[in-house]
Amino acid sequence: MRRLRVCLIASSRFPVREPFAGGLEAHIHALARSLRDRGHEVSVFAAPGSDPALEIHPLDVEEFDASSAARADVSAPPDAWMREHHAYLSLMISLARSGHERFDVVHNNSLHHLPVAMASTLSIPMVTTLHTPPTPWLESALKFAPTHSAFAAVSEFTAEQWRHVVDAVVVRNGIDLTRWPEGPGGTDAVWFGRIVPEKAPHLAIDAARRAGIAINLAGPVFDNDYFAREIEPRLGSGVRLLGHLHSSQLSEVVRRARVTVLTPRWEEPYGLVAAESMASGTPVAAFARGGLTEVVGDGGGFLAGPDDVDELPRTIVRAAELPRAAVRAHAMRYHSLDTMVAQYESIYTHLASDSRAA
Repeated sequence: MRRLRVCLIASSRFPVREPFAGGLEAHIHALARSLRDRGHEVSVFAAPGSDPALEIHPLDVEEFDASSAARADVSAPPDAWMREHHAYLSLMISLARSGHERFDVVHNNSLHHLPVAMASTLSIPMVTTLHTPPTPWLESALKFAPTHSAFAAVSEFTAEQWRHVVDAVVVRNGIDLTRWPEGPGGTDAVWFGRIVPEKAPHLAIDAARRAGIAINLAGPVFDNDYFAREIEPRLGSGVRLLGHLHSSQLSEVVRRARVTVLTPRWEEPYGLVAAESMASGTPVAAFARGGLTEVVGDGGGFLAGPDDVDELPRTIVRAAELPRAAVRAHAMRYHSLDTMVAQYESIYTHLASDSRAA
């Protein structure tokens, strides 16, 4: 595998640094580190404040202060939308001018439409990973994507959701198994992720109580109203909030958990927390939503029907009895970072070779 110069485009919303705001930031961090360790030159275009240990190029998310006349326009988008738009516009103009001098391939992991819509302005190839279900802006941008663009999806489920507009090869997210070692387990359940309504940790609390098991919650609060309404009143009596943890602290919590409970009320594109849990040897009990059905599979845990709050407590009890070594082996077989990176290396090399030939 020859050394490649890779441009990684991340989201402008959250810095790629510990403690990670979500799975996308953790994914970018792991991908950049692994590519660099394998000898590639990696530049990460990400939100200001990202980890300086990576080769970070901060996206130009400048403060935008609209005039009073512009704000009076009833169709005016929020200032934050304009800042994000200008950040990606500036990046794509820069790559169109000089990207061919600096990079062999661009790997777009942002959730923004402009990198896809402006890919035809670049003289270097781009692969875009689809991390979410179709969104109107991104779906509409695909009609401007050049024919030599490549697309990957994080699960079969996500690839199928996009099938009506693009064929994407499936490259499942991988995790660094050395950073999520197998642990001894314990007596309590754990739920971890962003504390938002669509992740519904309040249902995990209710299910754990019905299963007769204490539960710890870990993650950043992204919706204060939801937290005050559904989470805060449920704290105590076997329910603890651990806060937003560094991944090393979170790994310790998950390794010492008996079972991980996941309660998405939307179709999960992948489910990185499930893979992290299984790598720790901790089985998963979850709603069967989206990509989780592939990630957990046979051997990593058990799934209840979507939103089935009556079945979930029984699922928790069943999952908690699985042998931890077998759960860890399942994660090693299907969710390793090395496997994911090797697949992306193959895509990069193919695109770069075709570009040179052209």
